[in-house]
Amino acid sequence: MILHRCFAWRRAARPTEPDGALWFPRPYQGDGRHDNPGDYGCLYLADRPVSGVVEQLARFRGRPLVPALLLRRRLPLALAAIELRDGEELVDLDDPAVLQAHALRPSQVATRSRDVTQPQALALYLAHERAAGLRWWSSFESLWTNLTLFDRVQRALRLLEVREVTLEDEAVVEAAVHLGLTPS
Repeated sequence: MILHRCFAWRRAARPTEPDGALWFPRPYQGDGRHDNPGDYGCLYLADRPVSGVVEQLARFRGRPLVPALLLRRRLPLALAAIELRDGEELVDLDDPAVLQAHALRPSQVATRSRDVTQPQALALYLAHERAAGLRWWSSFESLWTNLTLFDRVQRALRLLEVREVTLEDEAVVEAAVHLGLTPS
């Protein structure tokens, strides 16, 4: 399975080094949907580039689209194409049977309340010891699939490509349209 990650990239970093495409950024985690840095690090990925870019740019809705929006911690945003080895188990939070088995409701999965989603993620991480991560729908477009991969799956990942994004990048343009970001 080919997944996409939008992240702050240090060009000189090897893939698994800090700010590399396959680095699990535990030191910066704690506020994310499924973050539990005391128990695991995670990567947030998507089935298409635009979904990852939307996640990065959503907080800037209504603002002009300028190059500064494509920086995090003074590092440029990049898009990586990452292959997850076939056969890896994913806990599918879009599957009614999975939700029922864990006494979850779709509204509990989709909420932006981290005090709800983080304990869910930890419980699923512990209950599914072999799971690579969680599969769920984007809160920006339900047809987009997002994945949260746990650091225990790092060896099942292969970096295919990484590139710095620009304002002209197709995924950035599509994300800007989706979010109503205006050209500067």
